[in-house]
Amino acid sequence: MEKQENELIGILKNTRAHLMNGVSYMIPVVVGGGILCAISMMINGGSASVPDSGFAAQLWTIGASGLTLMVAVFSAFIAMSIADRPGFAPGLLGGYLSSQVGAGFLGGIVTGLVAGIVCYYLKKLPLPKSVQSLKSIIIIPILGLLVTGGLMVCVLGGPLAAVNTGLTTWLTHMSDGSKVVLGIIVGCMIAFDLGGPVNKVAYSMMAVAIGAGAYDYAAAAAIAIAIPPMGSGLSSLLLKKKFTEEERGAGVSSIILGCVGITEGAISYAAADPLHMIPINMISSAVAATISYLVGAGCAASWGGLIVLPVCTNRIGYVLAIAAGVAVHVVLCKLLKKDVSETEQPSESDDDDVEIDLEF
Repeated sequence: MEKQENELIGILKNTRAHLMNGVSYMIPVVVGGGILCAISMMINGGSASVPDSGFAAQLWTIGASGLTLMVAVFSAFIAMSIADRPGFAPGLLGGYLSSQVGAGFLGGIVTGLVAGIVCYYLKKLPLPKSVQSLKSIIIIPILGLLVTGGLMVCVLGGPLAAVNTGLTTWLTHMSDGSKVVLGIIVGCMIAFDLGGPVNKVAYSMMAVAIGAGAYDYAAAAAIAIAIPPMGSGLSSLLLKKKFTEEERGAGVSSIILGCVGITEGAISYAAADPLHMIPINMISSAVAATISYLVGAGCAASWGGLIVLPVCTNRIGYVLAIAAGVAVHVVLCKLLKKDVSETEQPSESDDDDVEIDLEF
């Protein structure tokens, strides 16, 4: 009994790792579905309304199907992280039921953890050798589905749906003061670890916000995603004394990555000077996200950068928020970053000296 309790404590201690596993597998589904929906809107003339006929409508159906599976995939891979393959089916069903009853992303977290824990202990059931082979293909799926699905439908679905509805209402009816605070939080989370766990949490909430119709939150996150790579790249091109030759050479590619919503384009700059670049990324992204809220920009695709501009509302405000964030980034680099030392950036004369010494 004590061993089982210790195992449960170990599972719960690793909750963050299990959640990140779910997010990692969910992202391709969300991105694929979101981009297809965005392309559908572009074909429909850039309107924010859902296409109802023609190829655009068919494309929307495909993309929306991917977004519908978001919570189910998230829940399934949380459970799989805990219980391995036996946890997949119960987690998938639990996530699907979570979407059906309105519990959303929060429900997916709960069903993933419940399915994983239940299946983890079902794997340890002592059974006769004659039926041992049936455990993974019949016994665990049936009992796991029954327990996870039953809890969601009969016990947890209602309360979690109420909480999810409350969060959705808050996101869509925030005061200006709350928007400023949330903009700061979103910007800092997106820029803190550039694709790491904190960034993924904020991105996951972006996907949830789009499903809830909170397009202003999605726009703030989409803008914050672009600032670190675009700001770092432009700073390296304008402030040559602050960056090494290698960093300056990566400047254009970093800007391009920011434009297409890949925040990881700033990782090399942050890794080279984390003490300065991480705060600079966070502050500039927070400024941009806050401006996005204040000007009323919206984004209907769960991605970032300028690539989603066709499916944004108040596009001028969206672009201005990005421009402001990048400008703040460059100014902060100018003020806070130190000039690159000669030892970090050897000159051609230094190379010549080395060659002469070697020949001698």
